[in-house]
Amino acid sequence: MQQMQPDTDAMAPLNLGDLDLTTNEFILDEVDSKTFSIIAAFLQLMASFHLNLCFFQGVDLRHYSKQVEGELQRIEQASIKDYIKESQNIASLHNQITACDSILERMEGMLSGFQSDLSSISSEIQTLQQQSVSMNVRLKNRQAVRSHLSQLVDELVVPGAMIQVIVDSPVTEQEFLDQLHELNNKINFAKELSFRETLACSDVQDIVDRLKIKAVTKIREFILQKIYSFRKPMTNYQIPQNTLLKYRFFYEFLLANERTVAKEIRDEYVDTMSKIYYSYFKSYSGRLLKVQYEEVADKDDLMGVEDTAKKGFFSKPSLKSRNTIFTLGQRGAVLSPAELEGPILIPHTAQRGDCRYPYETLFRSQHYALLDNGCREFLFLSDFFMVAGNSVLDLFNSVMGKTLSLFLKSMSTYVSDCYDSIAVFLCIHIILRFRAITTKRAIPALDKYWKAVLELLWPRFELILQMNIQSIRNTDPQKLGVLDTRPHYITRRYAEFSSAIVSINQTFTSERTHTLLGQLQVEVENFVLKMAAEFPSRRDQLIFLINNYDMMLNVLKERAADDSKEVEGFQQLLQARSQEFIEEILSSPFGGMIAFVKASEALIEKGQLDRLKNDEARITQLIRGFSSTWKQSVEALSQDVMRSFTNFKNGTGIIQGALTQLIQYYHGFHKVLSQPTFRSLAVRSELINLHHLMVEVKKHKPNF
Repeated sequence: MQQMQPDTDAMAPLNLGDLDLTTNEFILDEVDSKTFSIIAAFLQLMASFHLNLCFFQGVDLRHYSKQVEGELQRIEQASIKDYIKESQNIASLHNQITACDSILERMEGMLSGFQSDLSSISSEIQTLQQQSVSMNVRLKNRQAVRSHLSQLVDELVVPGAMIQVIVDSPVTEQEFLDQLHELNNKINFAKELSFRETLACSDVQDIVDRLKIKAVTKIREFILQKIYSFRKPMTNYQIPQNTLLKYRFFYEFLLANERTVAKEIRDEYVDTMSKIYYSYFKSYSGRLLKVQYEEVADKDDLMGVEDTAKKGFFSKPSLKSRNTIFTLGQRGAVLSPAELEGPILIPHTAQRGDCRYPYETLFRSQHYALLDNGCREFLFLSDFFMVAGNSVLDLFNSVMGKTLSLFLKSMSTYVSDCYDSIAVFLCIHIILRFRAITTKRAIPALDKYWKAVLELLWPRFELILQMNIQSIRNTDPQKLGVLDTRPHYITRRYAEFSSAIVSINQTFTSERTHTLLGQLQVEVENFVLKMAAEFPSRRDQLIFLINNYDMMLNVLKERAADDSKEVEGFQQLLQARSQEFIEEILSSPFGGMIAFVKASEALIEKGQLDRLKNDEARITQLIRGFSSTWKQSVEALSQDVMRSFTNFKNGTGIIQGALTQLIQYYHGFHKVLSQPTFRSLAVRSELINLHHLMVEVKKHKPNF
């Protein structure tokens, strides 16, 4: 193996550049520990690299090691020279470091002392903080104690101003009322403290008790004086009531502090107002009856009673017209809102003016006064005496009970002898409306009274209606005088009465009323049929029925709704009888033609028209008879109808219906003669043209 020779030419001197410690430019002062570590790592890396390079280039390592060792010695010598050269700087650096160490040592001592000072200060701050929290708690406790003690003292102390005002000032002054509130608070506070057995309460208890006695005495005298002022004649008691409401706290004070006096005042008020209301309404009701109509209905003034019926020698004079009992007229205005809640009647004013009124008007005035006073009294009792629910109702009954009993007794007396059904029914609806008013005002005090009145009025109204129904049922047509096809006075009474009841009943509908009216209507219909049966001819019977049905229907339409049961019932009856009458009046002049048309149409339906093939003579007579007499017959028919019916409009409608029916029959006559069986008849040429007939008939229709 050939020995590797070192390549001296390849071995270039090692150039370290800025890392060469032998250079004059390198200053140790500028190199820190991090830089030295970097330099050492770099030198180690470069040495490793140089060894690897030498190995791959085939350099003799022993020779190269000697070369490196020599180089290192040279570098070491150079480094020593550099250190010797920089010895002064290194010494100076050592001195500086030593000086810095001493300075830092002193600073460390100072900082240690400062740290110990801070530790002591921190402990002092914690101590101060604890003291501050403790002082704050004590302060809050003292403030709380002071607040309670201050309130206690303020509530216990009775100012001299309060004593002076309670003792010397009139109760009507605002200052007295304010001090009374304060006194009430002190009394309540003293009671509370006495329950806790507070010793300080005994210091002021005597003063508070004496002030309470003084205040109670003055308040009692004031309220009793106001109550006694109600008893003076011609006194408007609403003014003292309003004054008492202004000082309602007086009673509250008495109720809280002297219940015996409060009860005395309430009893005195109840006794006084009970007598006042009883006296007032008794006098007012008595004076109202003096302006009532003298002529009133009695048990003989019934719907089915004959106008010409005679009474006994000792009987009282009858009404001028019995029909007025069953007519509403202007009496229904009492239910209008304007009159229902209008001013009450003043009896002496009405007497001076010689005015008279029906019972329902007096009833309305009497009960509106009751409603107005009752509502005001209920509100006063609940407000002044501070009661509610059943308590205020009991107190109200104590005040108004005698008056309400007086009213019920008076009503019972009147109702037991009353036969004016419209008056009773109007009174019922007055009560229903007044009850609605009190409900709207949320005043339940009069509910039992309204119910009691209705329980008196309803049975009487039903009894009177049953008496009228029975009177019509028992009517004997043969005893009612001369027969007349005009409307009967009994049916007119029924029409007026029924329309009155239906119109009144529209707002507060009552099924019991509809039931009674239905019974009455059935009896009236039966009566009309019985009366019609008295006429010998069917024509007169129909005229009587139509006149009566038409009259009743028109009267009902004036007040009742068009869809009411009564109106619908009589409309059907009127239409049926009118159609029958039209057939009746056409049968006399045109009966032959009508009979022929009806018979022919029946045979056409059966396919047996050939059976009339031999009736040429009859057909000829019918055609020529109609052509020659129809105008005169229509004229006579129109005049007869207009004379027979009292209602011109109804008569006109019947004439129009009759002419229309005549044209329909003649049109049917044309259709029959146009059949193959009769087409060969020569007399067909004498038929009147249907259009020409219609034009001529229109000339005979009356203008309305």
